[in-house]
Amino acid sequence: MALQKVIVVGAGPSGLLLALLLSKQGIHVQVLEAAETLDAQPRATHYAPPAVYELGRAGVLDEIRAAGFTPDVVCWRKLDGTLLGALDGSVFPPEYRCQVACLPLDRLGKILERHLEKQPTAEILYGHRVVKLEQDHKKATVFVEGKDREATVFSAHFIVGCDGANSRIRRSLFGDWEFPGKTWDQQIVATNVYYDFKKFGWHDANFIVDPEHWFMAARISNDGMWRVTYGETAGLTKEQYIERQPAKYKAMLPGHPEPSEYRLTNLSPYKIHQRLAEKLRVGRFLLAADAAHLCNPFGGMGLTGGIVDVGGLYDCLMGIAKGSADLDILDLYDSVRREKYSKIVNPISSENFRRLWDQNPDTAAENDPFLLMCQKAAKDKTYSLELQMGVNALQYDFTQHYSKATTDSALGKDKAVNLQKNEGDMIST
Repeated sequence: MALQKVIVVGAGPSGLLLALLLSKQGIHVQVLEAAETLDAQPRATHYAPPAVYELGRAGVLDEIRAAGFTPDVVCWRKLDGTLLGALDGSVFPPEYRCQVACLPLDRLGKILERHLEKQPTAEILYGHRVVKLEQDHKKATVFVEGKDREATVFSAHFIVGCDGANSRIRRSLFGDWEFPGKTWDQQIVATNVYYDFKKFGWHDANFIVDPEHWFMAARISNDGMWRVTYGETAGLTKEQYIERQPAKYKAMLPGHPEPSEYRLTNLSPYKIHQRLAEKLRVGRFLLAADAAHLCNPFGGMGLTGGIVDVGGLYDCLMGIAKGSADLDILDLYDSVRREKYSKIVNPISSENFRRLWDQNPDTAAENDPFLLMCQKAAKDKTYSLELQMGVNALQYDFTQHYSKATTDSALGKDKAVNLQKNEGDMIST
């Protein structure tokens, strides 16, 4: 079929990335966003190797590297700072461009928006809220409300829901409450703070193992801002979490600081989920990233998995556009991405989370299989690189199913990234 137009619902980074990839290949793309502007919340920040690969294909990686940074070490500690295990990013050879990148998601969104605005076949329409879906054998259609509240109709060969955890596309396809999975009992509070962790010898990313004061502290900017996400008592109001924050910081952060010793810029309590949509394809409607699946944030599996969704879906749609694949490749996208979530993202992200609070920190270094792997990696650089590249198992090369051969160079493949499944140890962060 001649694929001429795709609609992407949601102007988050995943939606903008898909639109950018497609528009660079001459596909007309409209991005429909319910909000009036990009989301200004920094949210997630770390992009693992398979996500970095997709950002490289879109031509934005150098700008991300220039605006952000490459974290030095990811480590696990006891509350007193004792090191339990670590993974050193310096083991990546200089010629590799796929090591972890760090940039707050709101800044990534602005980079992608700026690049997309330069594409003659792309447009972003803010203030466009989807209220109804329709489709037939030729096209998919959404009815959209704008500022004047009158419905406008938009149609395309395919419509992709990249509209987040509360996706209107997913809810319209399956129902408001049909998002199979679980909500964790644990309450977390995400904060952004300026505090000098480095003077205590802490690395760029630190996970603290403790049954009461478990948390993550990770540098997220070049000017000294850190993300501190910690566990709290469930069932309180936001005002109560705000009131309790100084005592939590004093109990758990290195140096036991008073409020005068740090600058808090953001505090957001929220519940976390492990959920996977029933299908990622319903006819000409498709789902990707948070609209398709959710997981807890400890380790970046959700963000990286969502970006890898986008890269795979891009390859599927381009196969259709070039006549190298038929519509059945979208069923393969559905089955592969759901399997990757079920077999990799869900179990590993759940393990990452439980590691922090569901074990004795005094015996974790001797009993936790993953921490034992980190200790081995500290002594063996080759093993460390293999361990950190194991996350590439999230990828899948859909181009192998093209009926007509398409070279790696034509698709912008990076030889530093292995698209085949890594059968060895898999990174757990």
